[in-house]
Amino acid sequence: MEVFTIGFTKKSAEEFFDLLKRRGVRRLIDVRLNNSSQLAGFTKRADLEYFLRELCGADYTHEPLLAPTPELLDRYKKGGGTWSEYERDFIQLMSERRIEDHVAPDLLEDAVLLCSEPTPENCHRRLVLDYLQRSWSDTPLTIVHL
Repeated sequence: MEVFTIGFTKKSAEEFFDLLKRRGVRRLIDVRLNNSSQLAGFTKRADLEYFLRELCGADYTHEPLLAPTPELLDRYKKGGGTWSEYERDFIQLMSERRIEDHVAPDLLEDAVLLCSEPTPENCHRRLVLDYLQRSWSDTPLTIVHL
């Protein structure tokens, strides 16, 4: 199954929604901890739901189970933690939450995971899909970062 990830930072609304339409995305899974911040621009929850429906014919789902805790994010962003520490702790959190048992593979069909980071290298959306890819031996994932 092919599944996508995207970050909205450093993308215009036009570029963002064109990428989703070209890939045939039918569901956006928001894995952000905070989806209503004024810094989110065109990706604030209410606006994003509307734009997805009207521009892409796609659904919106917020999945906080796939987001870091505020403490974990603050340690990395504000507390001087390293990416490797964050990655280790977030993988541990996903394991404790047993996300592989709570997220059905069909949720990811024709879907994109959204976060704010412009690229996937230092973003938890990549960690989520890598974790699920390792956990779901009977559901192979092809991960494409937009």
